[in-house]
Amino acid sequence: MKRTGVFICHCGINIAGTVDVKKVAKELSNHTGVVHSEEYIYMCSDPGQNLIIEAIKENQLDSVVVACCSPTLHETTFRNTVKSAGINPFQCEIANIREQCSWVHKDMEKATEKAIKLTKSAVERVHRNESLDPISIPVTRRALVVGGGIAGIQSALDLANSGYEVILVERSPSIGGHMIQLSETFPTLDCSQCILTPKMVEVSKHPKIKLLTYSEIQDISGYVGNFKVKILKKPTYVDPDKCTLCDECTKVCPVVVPNEFDLGLTGRRAVYMPFPQAIPATYTLDIKSCPGLLPIACGKCADVCEPEAIDYDMKPEIVEEEVGAIIVATGFDLYDKELMAEYGHGKYADVLDGLQFERLCSASGPTTGKILRPSDHKEPKEVVFIQCVGSRDPELHCAYCSKICCMYTAKHAMLYKHHVPDGQAYIFYIDIRSGGKGYEEFVQRAVEEDGALYLRGKVSKIFEDKGKIKVWGVDTLSGKDIEIDADMVVLATAMRPSEGAEELAKKLKIALDKDGFLSEAHPKLRPVESVTPGMFLAGAAQAPKDIPEAVAQASGAAAKAIAILSQERLFHAPTVAKVNVNLCTGCGMCVHVCPYDSLSLKDGKAEVNEVLCEGCGTCSATCLRAAIEVKNLTPLQVNEMIGASLGG
Repeated sequence: MKRTGVFICHCGINIAGTVDVKKVAKELSNHTGVVHSEEYIYMCSDPGQNLIIEAIKENQLDSVVVACCSPTLHETTFRNTVKSAGINPFQCEIANIREQCSWVHKDMEKATEKAIKLTKSAVERVHRNESLDPISIPVTRRALVVGGGIAGIQSALDLANSGYEVILVERSPSIGGHMIQLSETFPTLDCSQCILTPKMVEVSKHPKIKLLTYSEIQDISGYVGNFKVKILKKPTYVDPDKCTLCDECTKVCPVVVPNEFDLGLTGRRAVYMPFPQAIPATYTLDIKSCPGLLPIACGKCADVCEPEAIDYDMKPEIVEEEVGAIIVATGFDLYDKELMAEYGHGKYADVLDGLQFERLCSASGPTTGKILRPSDHKEPKEVVFIQCVGSRDPELHCAYCSKICCMYTAKHAMLYKHHVPDGQAYIFYIDIRSGGKGYEEFVQRAVEEDGALYLRGKVSKIFEDKGKIKVWGVDTLSGKDIEIDADMVVLATAMRPSEGAEELAKKLKIALDKDGFLSEAHPKLRPVESVTPGMFLAGAAQAPKDIPEAVAQASGAAAKAIAILSQERLFHAPTVAKVNVNLCTGCGMCVHVCPYDSLSLKDGKAEVNEVLCEGCGTCSATCLRAAIEVKNLTPLQVNEMIGASLGG
């Protein structure tokens, strides 16, 4: 029988407020195999850890149980503590008496009884624990960044500037994301293209960055430190090495489709370059818009191309890469316009979303920076901006706040006033959320210097009447109904996960939250990590955020990736499944149920890839022959833990 020490933490009053900690320590001192039991106010503190180390030495302990808060927070802390005292770290177990006991009970007597049982259960488990050594694996010192917006660009540059090779994958023909579509950025009103294009150029010129645009992740396998990725590189039908950017192909192309970059405010040809500063600077032939290549139905672009850059024989290509870490920065899209019919979007040409208004303000936009109505190209003298369109509406649309709308609406009001000095901007709002450095002052500028009229209330109806857009609403501060004859309406529509993010998350095995954004491992302590080791999150793929926050998170994700890539070898917890080949019949049931794809059949027997295994025990629970079990959580241990929990 092992000599076990039990240490119960008060956690201030988090535990002691509901659990009689002294009684728990006294009860455990009489439990079989426990030779030392004591309590302390903060066991995770330096004095608390030193107390454990001294007790190990004085009582010749060979196993330890700490009854405290979640092992997610402190298992590593206490295992390192016992290791420093000479005990194998896997001879230390945590009894969670905070989240699973004190926090969910009010009755001290019942909570104390439960804490005693939970701690006894952990003691029974540790009595049969094996001394294990971490599994060691080599590291592929390259990284993959998915998404070429500002977050992906920042992550890629941070990694590359630290000396690591980076594969940057972007599904569009150019990097830049939504930021490159903006006119100016709040709160400094910097030209977005002026501050982003140098980074785009740096990405294209960096010797450590391999840029794959017009490409998508097709498949991924492997594990942290050793991922294998298959990337589908779609054909552009234009050879970038031959293309001289003469633009002759677009002049003869007979097809005109809505321009995605200008949000449908202009058209583009079937062969096109997304925008003048596009990286890579080359043309793409949109096969969906082209009259046809098999057989060739037009061919005019090839006829006029003197350098013969048009190549109709280009085929899709599968690029295979091996990387050690992955950063997902897939960005956002705006809430579907079709779902906002009550605001007249899609019905009235002069009802725009925020990105469309950005393009009108931009010098590179469809009106070269002049704010003109799409319907008649006249200057609007009265513009209504409506916030929270699709956001903060749990009954019909998105329950969450999209975070940036208050700020970019204030920016839009400023830009409008700069372009149309004699115009009037009205802003319907629920409340103003301006949390950021210089943000509140920015909103005040919109009101005091640019004369934006804020109306606290929601819009009830929008309709067209005699060439004007009638906006009916209410000002809840004055209690008056509002009717405005507007020339243009701009909707601050909700941010949502980018198209295809859900499908990509399935391929990467990254969890999604209830709103469809990528889910972080812990909202406070691990905000850039996914639950899948070696995969990190950056930018609006994880939640709505502004540019400074996206850039900061991107650098944080890069730093986390560098922490992996900088190591020669990685270590994986050894508490994984093991197979008794003498009992295994090779039925394959464990293979099918494993959520981590860590099991396979080899020579008619189940085999565990220990690096992929997370020790969840699904395989052990499924096996009819009891041929597979998890180290340090065997069926015998589980049985004895249940017995202790039931008071046996």
